[in-house]
Amino acid sequence: MTQRWAIPLLILAFIAFYLLPLGTHGLWIPDEARYAQIGQQILVDGNWVTPHFMDLRYFEKPIAGYWMIAIGQAIFGENLFGVRIASAIATGLSVLLAYLVARRLWNDPRKSFACALVYMTFGLIAGQAGYSNLDPQFTLWVNLSMVALWFAVDTQYTRQRLYSWALLGFACGMGFMTKGFLALLLPVLIALPYMIWQKRFLELVKYGLLAMLVAAIVSLPWVLAVHAQEPDYWRFFFWHEHIRRFAGEDAQHGRPWWFYLPLMVVSSLPWAALLPATLKDAWTQKRHASVIFVLMWLFFPLALFSLSKGKLPTYIMPCMLPLALLLGHTLMNRVEHVKTLSLRMNGLVNLLLGSVALLALIFFQIKKPFYDNEPLHIALLVVVLLTWIVTGLLAMSRPVKMWAAPAVAMGVLVLVLPASMPSSVVHNKMPDQFVLQHLDALAPAKTLLSNDLGAASALSWRLRRPDVTLYNTQGEVKYGLTYDDAKGKSIGLEDIQAWLADARLKGPVGVVMRVKDSDETHEMDMLPNDAQRFDEGNMVILIYPQTAP
Repeated sequence: MTQRWAIPLLILAFIAFYLLPLGTHGLWIPDEARYAQIGQQILVDGNWVTPHFMDLRYFEKPIAGYWMIAIGQAIFGENLFGVRIASAIATGLSVLLAYLVARRLWNDPRKSFACALVYMTFGLIAGQAGYSNLDPQFTLWVNLSMVALWFAVDTQYTRQRLYSWALLGFACGMGFMTKGFLALLLPVLIALPYMIWQKRFLELVKYGLLAMLVAAIVSLPWVLAVHAQEPDYWRFFFWHEHIRRFAGEDAQHGRPWWFYLPLMVVSSLPWAALLPATLKDAWTQKRHASVIFVLMWLFFPLALFSLSKGKLPTYIMPCMLPLALLLGHTLMNRVEHVKTLSLRMNGLVNLLLGSVALLALIFFQIKKPFYDNEPLHIALLVVVLLTWIVTGLLAMSRPVKMWAAPAVAMGVLVLVLPASMPSSVVHNKMPDQFVLQHLDALAPAKTLLSNDLGAASALSWRLRRPDVTLYNTQGEVKYGLTYDDAKGKSIGLEDIQAWLADARLKGPVGVVMRVKDSDETHEMDMLPNDAQRFDEGNMVILIYPQTAP
């Protein structure tokens, strides 16, 4: 039965948990609005070589991830679904890879299904599946390269080995064009020690050259094209995005070396309580070549990411598939041998999490409410928490029959939670919805202005206009503003009044302001008071009418 229904059930879960929520909430700032605008600008300008962000050169990442976001908008429309579909499809394909490699590793249909389901419902993976970001795409290419590597070393047939190494090269090329040189390093990090341990180093050299050739064929045309169009691209990208982020004392998102250890536990919810049993089982089976390979796949990248000065939670997403393989293997072994202690403990942990969260919600709604007269939103959140409580109880009371109940809890969370956000979060973190409400008022504006990159990109995307002037902010577009053709794209406090007076002579001016601290309040105070004004949370829209010469 598992063999017959595994793929249909996974497809049904993909549709329900990944696809249905894509259009139910606005774009989170800063990331989602930024990626939506960059993808849209590819369609507006027709420049598929050099990434631009609101008309500014943006060399933080290569181009392939933006291609996928642009293609999503081209096919499904420049809407919320179109912006996010690339992340959902990339994650869905990673789930399929989990199923396929588990089948190759364990040769057990139930374990294949369990590994895929566990991976699909890891909190970090499921959460990012509906989020417009490059990490799900990059994770897909890393996963594909590692799966191809295992298929290459696990076969005795020359043709299959050639195809697998070629596929590995393709994945490396696409990963490199999505997020950079890390896509080339990670497979080497596992393949080199594994093949030396297996005394197959010459095989690695011979077939590794094939993979390198395919990776070059995939990526070299764009590499040369972007160099011809923007000669400074590779200097900035290599030093800023790799060397400085990995080793620089001023690296973005600096975190201690142990940052990812507790994060791996949290990212593994709702299966986190099974981690001790999983690691114990892996240790007892450490003589098996397949287990050694998966452990290398898990721990070597994790060690590399931990050494980096700059850290973000999504960086460890490539470590989650090998963890799902080990966890799914342990899970099914416990079910088949009716060893239920760890399964019951996992259910208990989820039950406690849901109960504590529900009690906290009740307490804060009484003392300091999150929700202000929003019965539907709070009801949806209660549904999520009750689901965690009920599925936790089921997993505790019937662990052998209901081992998959935690997957339902995570599925309901990613399906319902975005729509249950309180208005305060929506107003402050999803400004594209505010812009959408006042699109008719903003559309006639000849000039656009914003003091916040997230709000500016949301404004740019909703109006399909990259020509937004930045007011007293630079941030991640600081490099792009150094080019001569970017002059006038950023206005300081001392120049804003003269700039605005001149802009109003040409036509109405649309302004989107984020006012959340004293500095931004001062920016607001520097603007004239004769605008039509709309407020929502810490967001303000101002429409200045045209003035006569």
